[in-house]
Amino acid sequence: MQQFYTLQGEGFHQGKAAYFIRLGGCDVGCVWCDVKESWDAGRHPRHTIPELVQSASAHPGRLAVITGGEPLMHDCAPLTHGLRQAGFTTHIETSGAWPLSGEWDWICLSPKKFKAPLPGIAPAANELKVVIFNRSDFDWAEKWAALVSPDCLLFLQPEWSRSATVTPLIIDYIEAHPRWRFSLQLHKYIHVP
Repeated sequence: MQQFYTLQGEGFHQGKAAYFIRLGGCDVGCVWCDVKESWDAGRHPRHTIPELVQSASAHPGRLAVITGGEPLMHDCAPLTHGLRQAGFTTHIETSGAWPLSGEWDWICLSPKKFKAPLPGIAPAANELKVVIFNRSDFDWAEKWAALVSPDCLLFLQPEWSRSATVTPLIIDYIEAHPRWRFSLQLHKYIHVP
């Protein structure tokens, strides 16, 4: 759907230069999704793996973030293989609602209530990032925190349109549950994609 060079705006790798490849197609259907235009994969041009790798390689950073939509609706193995052959570190941001494919250096699992992750992906996650829209999302976060590995980093992130309301709740929650960290959508504050 989209590809661009920018700074990673969320989670543990926030602030790093990264080449984003946003794959079209998503059946999760988050009501607060900020890229609903990604949902219909057929609306976007197709690119070959060499084209994507060449576009990414035109920039100095060697971190590639595959996102969506829901990127695991696609077989990510050929794309990650091509990127790794070109010297890239590969990261994915996924809801986990589809089977894991590809060679990943970092897996960010962001489970959504609209379509829950498959059970096998939680143990593979390096980072669990839960979007907080209302108070019940803290229970959802704890449910998935119990399923990831002990080394997985835990992040709570305010849903952008409700940030003023939920940010104080997240701060209080993290103070009471210090294993969690705050994830801020930095890119929305510094106005980069």
